[in-house]
Amino acid sequence: MFNINRLFTGILATALAVALWGSPGVAHADDDDTQDGFVPNEVVIRLQRASDFASIGAAFNLALLEQFGARPIYRMRITDGAQPPDKASALLNDSRVLYAEPNFEFQAPESRARSKPNWAIGDGAGDGVPWAPGALRLSEAHAVSRGAGVRVAVLDTGVDTAHPLLAGKLIAGYDFVDADADPREQGTVDNYAYGHGTHVAGLVALVAPDARIMPVRVLDPDGVGNIWVLAEALAYAVDPDANPQTDDGAHVINLSLGTTRRTDLLEDLLEDAACDDDEDDEEEDDDDDDERCLRFGGAVVVAAAGNLGNEIPHFPAAEQEVRGLLAVAATTPGNTLASFSSRGAWVQVAAPGEHIVSSVPGGGRGAWSGTSMAAPLTAGVAALMRAHNPSLKPADMTNLIATVAAPLCGASLKQVDAAAALGLGQASQPPCQINLPIVSSCPCPP
Repeated sequence: MFNINRLFTGILATALAVALWGSPGVAHADDDDTQDGFVPNEVVIRLQRASDFASIGAAFNLALLEQFGARPIYRMRITDGAQPPDKASALLNDSRVLYAEPNFEFQAPESRARSKPNWAIGDGAGDGVPWAPGALRLSEAHAVSRGAGVRVAVLDTGVDTAHPLLAGKLIAGYDFVDADADPREQGTVDNYAYGHGTHVAGLVALVAPDARIMPVRVLDPDGVGNIWVLAEALAYAVDPDANPQTDDGAHVINLSLGTTRRTDLLEDLLEDAACDDDEDDEEEDDDDDDERCLRFGGAVVVAAAGNLGNEIPHFPAAEQEVRGLLAVAATTPGNTLASFSSRGAWVQVAAPGEHIVSSVPGGGRGAWSGTSMAAPLTAGVAALMRAHNPSLKPADMTNLIATVAAPLCGASLKQVDAAAALGLGQASQPPCQINLPIVSSCPCPP
């Protein structure tokens, strides 16, 4: 499915077309800051049959930018000036079109706040004892598994490939923003998401120190990308050499990113990644994906729930139709759900996400808060499980993680327990602090 040569003509054009949030080149549907924009003058379509492509293009004033592998999925340029949502709506009225949608933006949850990285770097980052390893029961889990033989793809802003905390842990990846084989972090501390991917990768390494990390750059330094680039990156992550007979794909995929817009394209690719085969799906199958799934099984996909502090769905985390996908909220050292974390019935589990210490560009360590931190900690747990029991299917792994998770204080969500996920039994619930109001019978004597 993945074709390197095609990237230099297709993905590069897409990357150049993506503008930053709030700049003139980005379109927005409304003034709600929770809503993501879309790439101007583009629409993504999937047809019932590839043979209908020419007539659809002519009828709807569309020009081909790129096809997704051999499937009848296309990224199209709008040539008549119509807005992407309007063009997509018109296309959906044609029975030959399975789906049509704008090429929506997505971003790192932390970049949505539009605040510069606020790291406590160096010695300051390590003040006190880091709390996430204890909350996850990592010392117990590492006696059973350290993730050896497992590959974890981190789709993010890239990584600092020279960071000492990642030494010996990285394998070849790809940069889908600049369309080259160098997925290093770009930008400076003046960018909103600089260091995000390095921080995320360091958390995978913390939990699964013997796993290998595949860095895949899909976000620019301000943490913004688009759905077409993410789709190509997902296809790469599960089959980097586009040969379904070679075992080189990721066993776990971390997505510390998302959009408030649900997309059919993303659901397609997530189902492929997790090998979640729907027998009732009448859409045209991809033979390479079928062969890969039969030979090597699917990947667990872990997605950050978002930092909206409410129940607004954040995709792909909220894509409940995909078995093998795990949506992760964030918790605090007080064993509670973080106030900034998105939550709701679509979130399956939570993990540490407040003041989490990890690697940052330049070789140092820094603290960051967000569901972007909770997701890779959970992805690391999935890597431990995969190494310990390779026969588990992605859906079985995500179900087990959620089933044995530990209770939180004041929330129905539960927190990931790495030791319990490896069969070591569940820990006793930590005490919850209850603050009672002080009652006085004043007026009191002076």
